[in-house]
Amino acid sequence: MKKIVKRFFDLMLALILFISASLLLLCGIILVKVVSPESSPIFKQERVGYKNKLFTLYKLRSMTNERDENGELLPNEVRLKKWGKIVRKTNTDELFQIWNILKGEMSFIGPRSILAKEMLVMAETEQQERQSMRPGITGWEAVHEGESENRRQMAELDLYYVRNWNLKIDWVVFYKTIQIVIGFRRPEDSVRAPKMSDDQICTDTKSGKNKLN
Repeated sequence: MKKIVKRFFDLMLALILFISASLLLLCGIILVKVVSPESSPIFKQERVGYKNKLFTLYKLRSMTNERDENGELLPNEVRLKKWGKIVRKTNTDELFQIWNILKGEMSFIGPRSILAKEMLVMAETEQQERQSMRPGITGWEAVHEGESENRRQMAELDLYYVRNWNLKIDWVVFYKTIQIVIGFRRPEDSVRAPKMSDDQICTDTKSGKNKLN
């Protein structure tokens, strides 16, 4: 019953936001297309979803696609311009994930949506456990950004959420998220998502032990 209530809340809020924010979404698309016309204003990336099924995540693009002489993308800090910082600070880029919610691929609140390689900081049993809930636009880990020094610690916050999930914890996350959004307190990317290094990969897929433990 609790999961039915959660999904109902997701659908209702997604529909309300999709309708009310349509003009903002359109303005965002036009803005990005004008300042960075080299590619689509919509960023698409394959992420690991519910029950380990892959899905395409949608965001408003917040970086250019500038490349070096070898055709490789320039570092993120070079491609993130002033307009992109505004898009991220106002969380406008995240609004496009409403489409993922309507499709049943995501929830407003859940574990962070991550790349397949980022799953490797967890044991196989932890991966299955973490992906037993739909990934969220926000979540327990998201409202505690800045407390994690590496990807393993980020995963542990998501695992805590899944293991202790109830509607009350969702309301806590929802309230904290509103405070962050209204206060423009979204942390910088270096804090939100520390880069993953090889020493964070689980060497024991059964126990979850790695070089950090």
